[in-house]
Amino acid sequence: MLFNSLNFLIFFPIVTLIYFIIPQKIRYIWLLIASYYFYMAWNPVYALLMLTSTFITYLSGILIDRANSIGGGHGEKLKKLWVALSFTLNLSILFFFKYFYFAVDNINLLLSALHVQLIQPKFDIILPVGISFYTFQALSYTVDVYRKEIYAERNFLKYALFVSFFPQLVAGPIERSKNLLVQVSQKHTFNFERMRDGLLLMLFGYFLKMVIADRAAILVNFVFENYEAYSGLEIAIAAIFFAIQIYGDFAGYSSIAIGAAWVMGFKLMQNFNHPYFAINVQDFWRRWHISLSSWFRDYVYIPLGGSRCSRLKKYRNLAIVFLTSGLWHGANWTYVMWGALHGFYQIMGDILKPVRNRIETIFKINTTCFSYRLFNIILTFILVDFAWIFFRAPDINTAFIMIKQMFSEWNPWIFFDNSLYDMGLDRKNFWVLCFSVMILWVVSFMQERGIKIREELAKQNLVFRWIIYIIAILYILLYGIYGPGYDASQFIYFQF
Repeated sequence: MLFNSLNFLIFFPIVTLIYFIIPQKIRYIWLLIASYYFYMAWNPVYALLMLTSTFITYLSGILIDRANSIGGGHGEKLKKLWVALSFTLNLSILFFFKYFYFAVDNINLLLSALHVQLIQPKFDIILPVGISFYTFQALSYTVDVYRKEIYAERNFLKYALFVSFFPQLVAGPIERSKNLLVQVSQKHTFNFERMRDGLLLMLFGYFLKMVIADRAAILVNFVFENYEAYSGLEIAIAAIFFAIQIYGDFAGYSSIAIGAAWVMGFKLMQNFNHPYFAINVQDFWRRWHISLSSWFRDYVYIPLGGSRCSRLKKYRNLAIVFLTSGLWHGANWTYVMWGALHGFYQIMGDILKPVRNRIETIFKINTTCFSYRLFNIILTFILVDFAWIFFRAPDINTAFIMIKQMFSEWNPWIFFDNSLYDMGLDRKNFWVLCFSVMILWVVSFMQERGIKIREELAKQNLVFRWIIYIIAILYILLYGIYGPGYDASQFIYFQF
């Protein structure tokens, strides 16, 4: 069930209304039923996979908790055994459904080079939606119990709700047991102000997804699918609009998820913090997909040694994290290349930091002024956007061809000869997109400056507030992109 579908617009109010009507002691059961129904709307069979992952990590938590009570060397060995089993079983499921054919294809490349008979599996595998998200969320619980940061949850149904909570189930934020699981047992009463704020967050998410992301997708898809016909600034514009598309799509989903949860009283973690205002790539990853980047920091980077080790090991740790992060996004070398680029950016940034500091000292560069910050923001965006080409391209070869074509010609005349409107969007839709992006930029800039827009809006008179609400709703309804028969378009990160 998609957030931007009519089904969800019926499903969510019903679930919320019943949630606040029924007794507190059975509300978690109702949400669990609703969450599984939400997930089974895609494929009922794959709910069994989620249930399997839930059972494995639930049982591992109980066993780890018991091992904690044993203490000593034996207890520590048992704890490590249960953690290892939990990770092995869950990652094996993830590998089979997400990476099996990727592994087979690459093995076949090696076998063909050696003139050995190729492997030919005789079954089809359909990637279960959101499997990477709920698997990582469940595994974080196992580690948290192992680290004694949280007690093992004894109520299986409450734990199952933590894994399957429908607002963030299929595309995050990837929640921590220390945040979401403890909220399952808390009492949530209806609150008008909280509902208003949650609905406004959802409204902004629909704006990002339907008005910006889905409109930008038309241009991006058209150019990337017909890349042979484009060059120079046309490729660059498509890459820029993909950066806008993927942010609008994913931040839109996160905004709807966080808003929907907040309406019911659940506070999910922030997943985006204006990433295109980042002043370097490291700062970008503090702002982009925060739940995933912090997951890799807490459960991979720091256990490897983090930055509290030799510089060489620090760079090794960064490389492992970003290569793994790239592979997490999909079974394609384009994602590995994308992750490798971000790792390379950070390693080179650290290596060149003394040189940069020396240059700033010699030329007496003011590092606190607006122009310096603006330069770093633009440079960071260029680096990030260049990497997005690999993320979006169907294969590595296509990505390199597009990059070559992008630098093969300087064609600024496209801004004057109407060539811009031969890239999938007509004049009207192109400028609606540009205007909507400008709205997004203004809102993001205000929030970056510490202005809390929802709080400021709440201070205004009732008539003024409702005028703003109605204009926002009408703008989304009028300029949202709808598929044939008003079919909702899928979110990009559902494939991960």
